Amino acid sequence: MTDLHLGPVRLAQLGAYIREQRESAQYSLRQLASVSGVSNPYLSQIERGLRKPSADVLQQLAKALQISAETLYVRAGLLDGEQGAAAEDGDERRGAEQPAERTGVLAAIAADPHLTPRQKNALREIYLSLRGQEGND
Repeated sequence: MTDLHLGPVRLAQLGAYIREQRESAQYSLRQLASVSGVSNPYLSQIERGLRKPSADVLQQLAKALQISAETLYVRAGLLDGEQGAAAEDGDERRGAEQPAERTGVLAAIAADPHLTPRQKNALREIYLSLRGQEGND
């Protein structure tokens, strides 16, 4: 997973999503660049849909924004929705069957545009704790 092969529309959508998550986390562009280790100009170009971020850069941004890297991978087209939902599950048993209910709840939390990244993380931790499965990505 190095460079993504995205069309201009998909790049613009990915950039807009990253910008939305940054603003939800109340980071300026410079703050997110500093926290994530991605340069300010490069991050600006990603947000404007001018650059194709690598999977590593997406992972750095996800960590800084406290969202799952899988969410960004799905948005970038690296994973399909089903792979992303299973990966967000936090289950380290790759390929293991996941209850549809559990996967659905975690996917719904990740996809809710009205929740901030911190709220999503808190809900995910609470849900996994209640299910008896502490989940750390």
